Amino acid sequence: MSAVQVCARCAARWPVVGGPAQWCPRCHGVLLSPTDPARPEPPSRRNFRWVARRPGASPRRSGPDAGTPTAAAGPPSYREMPRWGLLDPPPAEADDDDEYGPPERLADLAPTLLTAAAVLFAVGALAELFRYALLLRNRSTLISPTVLAVSDGLVGAAGTMAPMVALAAAAASVAWLLRARAAHYAAAGRSDPRRQAAVVAGCLVPVLNLVFPGVYLHELDERNTKTRNLIRLWWALWVGGGLLAAVNLLWRSQDSVQARADGVLLAAAGNLVAVAVAVLTLLVIRRVDGLALTGRPRDRTRWVLVP
Repeated sequence: MSAVQVCARCAARWPVVGGPAQWCPRCHGVLLSPTDPARPEPPSRRNFRWVARRPGASPRRSGPDAGTPTAAAGPPSYREMPRWGLLDPPPAEADDDDEYGPPERLADLAPTLLTAAAVLFAVGALAELFRYALLLRNRSTLISPTVLAVSDGLVGAAGTMAPMVALAAAAASVAWLLRARAAHYAAAGRSDPRRQAAVVAGCLVPVLNLVFPGVYLHELDERNTKTRNLIRLWWALWVGGGLLAAVNLLWRSQDSVQARADGVLLAAAGNLVAVAVAVLTLLVIRRVDGLALTGRPRDRTRWVLVP
């Protein structure tokens, strides 16, 4: 095909016969410079530019017979909504099955599961303290069997449900960590140097999970000082909670009455530390995501220099 000229108004293509034309025979719009459809030129090498006109305006001819242009009398007015602006194509919709799979849904559940774990551990701490109060009173007064049954029920229910929800919250938190690391390295134009299996093992395998979660969080390279300090505080509390859990398990092996009473206090302290760990984990997730503890966008302080 020979060279053609494209109309800037109706996008019609007209073959060049003899010499280039200026106006479109169909709508009298401006014809662009001749181009070869087989070899399109990049925008940087084109010798024409786009001109926007309001609807209904007649094309302004250039040349000696065009006359003297008149000055604009005020801002332009339109009888209808202007439609000559640039139109951006709608963004491509992501495939929900590929981009939002089970790991993403599990990561979204992390705040909810952490909140539920904090509530259950708080109930467990109150139940243990209530049991210790009954032990103190039982030294001089007999306790009603109904009260004992309520105490045993609270301790048993909280002791069973809290660890189960905590395990689910841990899995969801690991899924969130994988997503946060992927987003961090993608923003830097790289891929995560650690394999997902290694991250999961470092977060869930006992003993290893006392060290590696803090390392993985520090690798996010948070520039905010408060966020880095919060991660370090969480790490220290996480290690302390793990050590306290180990001491609690060893303490339960003793058979004396006093050791069992002290074990109740240790269990209450462990539950309180678990509450703090769950809340701090939720706070770290919110801070890294740029959200407040409630999940809303965090208000950022803007400092203005007053002259």
